[in-house]
Parts: sequence; C-alpha cells; structure tokens
Amino acid sequence: MSSTRAWRGSRWVTGLLGTLLAVLSGAAVWASWRQTDTVADVVASSAETDAYQQAAYLAAAEMALLQASFWDPDGAARRRIPEVNKQVDDAMARMVAVDDSPDRQRSRVLKQQHLNLGPDIAYYLQQIDRHDQAGARRTLKTVIEPSYSRITARLIEVQTERLAEATRNQAAARDFSRRLLYGSIVVFALGLAVLNLFGWSVRAHRRQMTALAAIDALTGLPNRVAFLAAAGMALTETPRGDADRADAAPPTVLLVNLDGFRAVNDQLGHGIGDRLLIESGRRLAGVVRDDDLVARLGADEFAVLLRGRSDSDEALAARLTTAFDEPFALDDFTVDLEISIGAATAQPGEQVTTLLQHADIALHTAKLDHTGFHRYTSAADDTAAARLSLLGDLRRALDDTGQLILHYQPQIDPADGAITGVEALARWQHPVKGMVSPGDFIPVVENTSLIHRFTDLVLSQALAQARIWHDSGYRLTVAVNISAHSLLDARFCDRVATLLEEAGVPGEMLCIEITESSVMRDPAVAIEALRRIRNLGVRASIDDYGTGYSSMSYLKLLPVNELKIDRSFVCDMATDASSHALVCSAVELGHNLGLTVVAEGVEDAATADALREVGCDLAQGYHFARPMDAEALTRLLRTEVSRQPA
Repeated sequence: MSSTRAWRGSRWVTGLLGTLLAVLSGAAVWASWRQTDTVADVVASSAETDAYQQAAYLAAAEMALLQASFWDPDGAARRRIPEVNKQVDDAMARMVAVDDSPDRQRSRVLKQQHLNLGPDIAYYLQQIDRHDQAGARRTLKTVIEPSYSRITARLIEVQTERLAEATRNQAAARDFSRRLLYGSIVVFALGLAVLNLFGWSVRAHRRQMTALAAIDALTGLPNRVAFLAAAGMALTETPRGDADRADAAPPTVLLVNLDGFRAVNDQLGHGIGDRLLIESGRRLAGVVRDDDLVARLGADEFAVLLRGRSDSDEALAARLTTAFDEPFALDDFTVDLEISIGAATAQPGEQVTTLLQHADIALHTAKLDHTGFHRYTSAADDTAAARLSLLGDLRRALDDTGQLILHYQPQIDPADGAITGVEALARWQHPVKGMVSPGDFIPVVENTSLIHRFTDLVLSQALAQARIWHDSGYRLTVAVNISAHSLLDARFCDRVATLLEEAGVPGEMLCIEITESSVMRDPAVAIEALRRIRNLGVRASIDDYGTGYSSMSYLKLLPVNELKIDRSFVCDMATDASSHALVCSAVELGHNLGLTVVAEGVEDAATADALREVGCDLAQGYHFARPMDAEALTRLLRTEVSRQPA
C-alpha cells in the first residue's frame, strides 16, 4: 500500500514539473534540442554507475551480515539477511535494467550468479539455526565467501568503467551548460528531474512487483512465473542457422519430481519437508551450468531450463539423479529420496505451455514406468491420451460395481490336494473394450490416488465372498495383493479393520500379499503397518520372494506369516538343479523362521511332486486350477467335499 501511494505521488509531482517545463519550453526550444543528446548520455551513465555502486555496496553489506550471523546466530544481523538479500536482488535487477552497454551480458551474469547463491544462503542459514557451526563455516568459507568475492570484484571493475564514462559525460554537460542561457539551464534541470523521477517511479514499482512474483520464498529459487518468462525469452531468442551449433540449439526443459516426498512430508512433518525442499533445490542448482536456470514450480516439482546444447539432457539428468544418491541428513532423520525426470526439447514455433505440457507427459511416463528419466516424443501423446482415457474409464468403473470383479485361484496343499485358500485377482469387464488385462490397468491405477478406492473395492468384494463361503461351511483364507501406496498409507490399517467388521469376517481369513520392494521403500513405516495388521489377526505374505532386494535382517524383523516363492524359480525346478536348490533353500528358510511357504506358477505334475518332496506347504498354478469366478470355485469346493470319504 505504501509503495502504491509513493508511486501515485511521484506521478503527481512529475505532472506538475511537466507543466512548468511546457511553460518555459517555448523560450528555450533551441536549447532543449541541443541538450537532448547530452542529457541522455548523462542520465544513462549516471544510472548505470549508481546501479553498479548500489549493487556492490549491498552485496558487501549482505556478505558482512552473513559473516556476522556466524558469530552471533541470534543477533540483528541474522534477522536482516532476508531483507538485505532482497535489496541485493532489486539492485541487481535495476543494474540489468539500466545497463545499455554493448556488453550487457556481464550484468545479466552477475545477477544470475547472485540468484544461484539463494539456495546456498538458505542452506547456510539452516546450518546456523540448527547450530551446525562446522558445516556453516565450511559453507561460508568454501561457497559463499568465494562467490561474493568474485561478484564484488566484478561489480567494482565494471563500476569503475561506468564511473569513468559518467565522469566524461558530466564534464561535457557542464561545459555545454555554461554556454547556455539561464532559461535553458532551468529547462534542462526541470526536464532532468521529470525524467529521473518518472523513470525511478516506474522502475521501483516494476522491481517490487517482479521481485514478489518471481522468487520462491522457501528455496530462494525462481518460481513458476519467473521460469515461464525465462523459457519464453529463450524460445524467442533461439538463433536460427546451423543446427549443429550449440548456440543454435533450441531450449530444453527438464521437469524434476521428488519421488516419495509426500510420504516424508506427512510422516516427518512440514518442517522436515521444507528443509528437504531447500536442500533438494540446492543440489539441483549445484549441478547445472551458470547459463541454465533451476526453478521450483510448486510443491515437490522443480524445473531446469537448458539453453543451448553444449551438454545433453540425458547427461544432465544422470548428474541430477546422482546428486540424490547421498541421503539427506535432517536432524535425527536420514531420508533417502529419488527423483523422476521428464525432458522435452522445443520444436519450431512451439509455445512455452506446450513445451511444459510435453515435459510433464514425459515425467508422468518416467514415474509410471519407474525408469527415472524419459524424453518426450510425439508418440508419447498417443500413449498419454490412451492412459488418460483408460484412467477416466477406470474411475467410472469404480462407481459401477459390475465392471470390476474378482476371480479366485485356489491354493492347494501338495500333500493331499486339499484347497486351503484362494488368491483374489482383479478383473475388469469394460462395457466397450471387453476384458481389460490387469497388466494394462493395474500399473495405471497404482500411480494415482485411485489406488486407495481400488484397494478398498477389492478388499470389500473379497471379504464379502469369504463370508459367503464361511456360511456355506468352507473356511478359506483369501489373499489380496496390496500396493506399496496402500501399505504405507497411515489410514490403511483402520480401513482394513472397518471392512473386516462390515463383512463379519475374522481377521485370520484375510491375507494381504506385499512385495519385497514395497516394504523396502520405507521399512520402518511398513513394519509398523504390518504389526498393526497382525494385531487384527490378518495374515501377511511376502509375494514374489526372491526377486526383490530385502536383506535377511529385514526378513527376520517383518511380522509376516508366509513366503510366496516367485514363479520364475518354481516353473523349472523339476528340470533345473539351480532352481530346485533355490526353492529348497527358500522352503528351509521359511520353516526356520516359522513361516508358511507358498509356491506359485506350478504348471505340471512334475513340479507339484518336486514341491511335495521338499516340504512346501502350499502351491498354486495352472496345474491345479486357473483363476475362476466365485461361482465356479464354489462348484469346485463342492466337488472336493463330495470326494472326501465319509
């Protein structure tokens, strides 16, 4: 509000001085014509000198405050740093705005170098706030002070040049002014005042609005507004010519997403989450070149603008990924975080919004395929459209209970052939496309918030069917596959308890199957969730055992009831000695840990006999029965009962 009043006041004063200037201009037209060039030179050189001088002064003041904060973390210097940092940014912006020299790029580089220090300053202040004196000293001495020394030295060098130029212009103006009539001198003074005041008011207002709109307050990086502006400028400034020239290459945008950040933010709190974002921004900014731009677009999404082609986006993506190999040490927590990256290079005539949309499609593909990096191609549009269409149909299917159904595959005791349980497998009967393969829609739903509704629907149907079988005299354990997103959701255990109560099914009739990889995404949270599940009486199984990367120590700690040996080891165990040995080892390990061992993928009688010989507890596969609907499985249960001796 105060800046608005000041701007309006300056406009009023400018108008008054303009009126006086018009009255006197008739008597000094000739003098005004002669003064035009001289005044323009003086104004420009003086403004440039003042801008560089102000920037150098404020940069030195900011460095002094940073140094003072190290010795007095709670003092006034520490509190003034954000204000002075903004003043330096404003001075740098004014320096670029008024610099009309042929070598204007120097001022832009200085401004960008100071902006690049934002994450380092934020990190340094965090170290001070948490009293990490050793770390703060390293950051100050090895990063901040050298950078400020270079910036200040360059500012003083250019300021000296501008000062010499300003001195020459002022001397010429004084010499010429002495030869002018008194009226011309008055007109010149008023004109200079009007021009200076008007320029100052406009630039001050513009700088304030730009500063507020272009910087991310948390990380100190440019925000979405600034990134869009920079990307748009890069698109318009791309030179045309030899495509092999680095400076003729179109700009590339990399979208970077922090995988698992939401879980960290929810479980460790927003304070840790904010510090994680600051550190992530610092790491990203530390990898790119000075000519490239790193920005935070919002939440846990960052963007990198690559200008030119001196470095491939694949190579940069690899360096960005490597920057996150080292865990984040935040107070008493150590956080491992990975990133997904989507890249898109601008095509001729392409707009910024289209370029970002393409990079977003590539990012979504990288996350969906778990590849870490993906480059956009025109074919990705069709794939993305198909996935979006499938996702929309799936959302409607969740509201239509007739589309998503369950099939059940029996789990057999190899010793006597009795059915002791079933695995529930989701099937989608699309009203137009017919039966949709689980391999097509399960990966899509697992990467969206729909996974929670989908899991609830599958559990609800499975438990309702278990109750029907129980009332008919068939006490079967029903196994349901659970994704990592559901297992690590803090509300999952409560939803399971509610669904068990609504179905009237005891917990021991439900078994949740989880993969090793889902547990290893966050072992501590997963173990706690499994303990709560066990308190409900629900069984837990490690699915696809042998294909993941869990250690023996975690396997010992996991509160699970069974191991499910992956079909890749089971299918050829009757003919391959290595597979046979691995299955034997898994059975022995499971029994030693007090676990039930289930083998999946049993395709023939020889494999079933081999499992029986090694003492495997349960088996499932096409040799015994294919997945079938509930009615068919009920008929199979009746047939089994009728065959049993009276």
